[in-house]
Amino acid sequence: MKIPPFHWWRTVFFLIPAIAVYSVVLGTVSIASSFVDRRGHFAHRCARAWAWLILATTGVDVEVRGVERLTPGKTYIFVSNHQSIYDIPVIFWHLPWQLRIIAKASLGKFPFWGWHLSRTGHLLVDRTRPDQWGILRRWKGLVSQGLSLIVFPEGTRSADGRVGRFKGGSFLLAIQAELPLVPVSVSGSRHVMRKGRMMTCPGHVRLVVHDPVPTSGLEATPEGARRLAERIREAVRADVDEPPAPAAAAAE
Repeated sequence: MKIPPFHWWRTVFFLIPAIAVYSVVLGTVSIASSFVDRRGHFAHRCARAWAWLILATTGVDVEVRGVERLTPGKTYIFVSNHQSIYDIPVIFWHLPWQLRIIAKASLGKFPFWGWHLSRTGHLLVDRTRPDQWGILRRWKGLVSQGLSLIVFPEGTRSADGRVGRFKGGSFLLAIQAELPLVPVSVSGSRHVMRKGRMMTCPGHVRLVVHDPVPTSGLEATPEGARRLAERIREAVRADVDEPPAPAAAAAE
């Protein structure tokens, strides 16, 4: 699809400067608040304000379904597909829970946004030196504070909108911690900002929240985690508008 040049100019000369200002101002307030509020509750309000401003400035409207399936105030692990950088503001603004993300440690080095993650209870993981028991201990610590988690188990953004394989590591930790999983389907965000492309466009995104899946009593083994990962992936895929499969793949 050919993108009008207007969107490129709009991104470079309006959106990027605006988002930079939002990140600097709200990131500074968030980091400052962390010296008083170690749980990061006020910082999360800053993150939600940042998310709303980005969506409003870009022109992204979001259709939300299924939030009524959840119990307000209960702790969950939200498991989502990942189409775009915009998935994070979509989820942060439209899920009214105290959310903390699980992400690669390198994100903590980014000015303001990364510093916010490092200071306010988000779980940054060094993928080159994974410490399963240390991560599990930190998971339980966050949950004991009434914080919910958001996981993108594909490990990267989808280049074509299809839901990739879900890695089993997060699911094994969820089983060990006996935390309920909530499949979340995000559809349409890749048209707002595609992977590998700087330009953004206004658009419509659909966010579907599915019924929670309990993990208590499930087999806490790599095989058990893989089965759970595939079960959650199929639930997520059910409400994602994936493009048609290539002809060669469809013929197999």
